[in-house]
Amino acid sequence: MEAKVSRETAKKKAEMLAGGTVLIPKDFRLPFPASRSTAGPGAGHRSVVFSFGGTRAKKAVSREGGEFELVIEGDSYSLMRGGHLFIEKVELVPTLMHAPFQAFVNIDSRCIYDCKFCNSPRLSNDATKNLSDDKIIEMILGASREGGFQAVAFTSGVAESPMMTVRRMAGLVKRVKQLLPDTPIGVEPYATRPDEVEILLEAGADEIKINIETFDRDIFEKICDDMDFDQILHAINHSGEVFGENRVCSNIIFGLGETDENILEGTKVLANMGAVATLRALRRDELNTAGLEGALGPLEPVSAERMLTLADGQKKILTDYGLSPLRFKTMCHACLSCDIVPFWDV
Repeated sequence: MEAKVSRETAKKKAEMLAGGTVLIPKDFRLPFPASRSTAGPGAGHRSVVFSFGGTRAKKAVSREGGEFELVIEGDSYSLMRGGHLFIEKVELVPTLMHAPFQAFVNIDSRCIYDCKFCNSPRLSNDATKNLSDDKIIEMILGASREGGFQAVAFTSGVAESPMMTVRRMAGLVKRVKQLLPDTPIGVEPYATRPDEVEILLEAGADEIKINIETFDRDIFEKICDDMDFDQILHAINHSGEVFGENRVCSNIIFGLGETDENILEGTKVLANMGAVATLRALRRDELNTAGLEGALGPLEPVSAERMLTLADGQKKILTDYGLSPLRFKTMCHACLSCDIVPFWDV
């Protein structure tokens, strides 16, 4: 299956994802509020989704400086880099809640775990919002009335225990299913037991994302030392059995010191379970760099070339197993904005 965008567009997207912030002119007013995510690769930063050549990239924005620069000419936008034209025509895409066309809600940023790459529990109280369930439902219903609304998704830190988080998430899924019965719902819990997976399925979740984070066990023990690798893998496998193929996904972060062979072997292990890996380049910033380097030592930045190479390798594996990220209707694969997506970008 051919990619939906040109190789040149995919290269531009990879360079954007691997690069720095986008400078927004101080006198320019965005046509919609910038995204202020409390989970995912952009957590803790104001971001905008840029669309170009049939794909999208979500980037942190600043009024003070950046590697890229947004140029406004009337109603048209372009991106400059190093004083040269980088992308001739871009569009700004609104995020309903965290992602384009989705109400993707972080239920709770608090977390009892200390994964070194994750910014969510390191955010200030004013950023995390401390949402009640009623407020979350109110926000989702508001998003559902906006143009382009297509899906709902939930993620969460683990405030007290995995099961308590899963039960809260399941309660929200049930309420959304009653109010918006035709809307696909994705869930991204930290699940370690088969019954936690089944609770979410029975509540009405259509897709599930359980993150293994890395297939290098030595790295896993250093950055997620209070989690259980085998329990997570078992939960992913059980999800494949009960949710079915192309309804289960899992983050594999690269840039932690692992090899490409390890990444692709992990991708194959997940595919054998019916799960599609989300290959996610490590994002480092002022919130997580000290913890990461304290655990792993100095890290090499992820290059655009490596993003493309791994996505090409993943595409071959998914083809062999009859899987595709394009089958997903919720969460990261549907968003397209933070990763190089096989069958879309490459």
